[in-house]
Amino acid sequence: MERTVEEMKALTFQVRGAIMEVYHNLGPGLLEKVYEQALMCELKERGLKCQNQVECKVPYKGIQLDMELRIDILVEDCIILELKSVDTMISLYSKQLLTYMRLTNIRVGFLVNFNVEDICLGIKRIVNKFPS
Repeated sequence: MERTVEEMKALTFQVRGAIMEVYHNLGPGLLEKVYEQALMCELKERGLKCQNQVECKVPYKGIQLDMELRIDILVEDCIILELKSVDTMISLYSKQLLTYMRLTNIRVGFLVNFNVEDICLGIKRIVNKFPS
């Protein structure tokens, strides 16, 4: 089901709010898995459908490779959350998220680093302009 621009704006607003709530309750410096579990609780509390560690198949020349990638959190089947808790963000993380988005044909993703002084600086929204 394709969502309208207004629906996506409202949904991304809720997701950002959930990320901020988790950060304000836990603060920086914990393991990624802690934030993942807390964020799952927060998203569900807000009535959003979410799944964590979602299998992402890898197609290659018409076949599915016998391996799987894992998406940290998938929200409402239309937003991917890639979570980090690192001192330094590297460009590879954005590329990883874009690859997940391309493989799943999802247009919106958030790369989130919880190990920051200001969570607003740790959230990067990424739009896949060329879904498959």
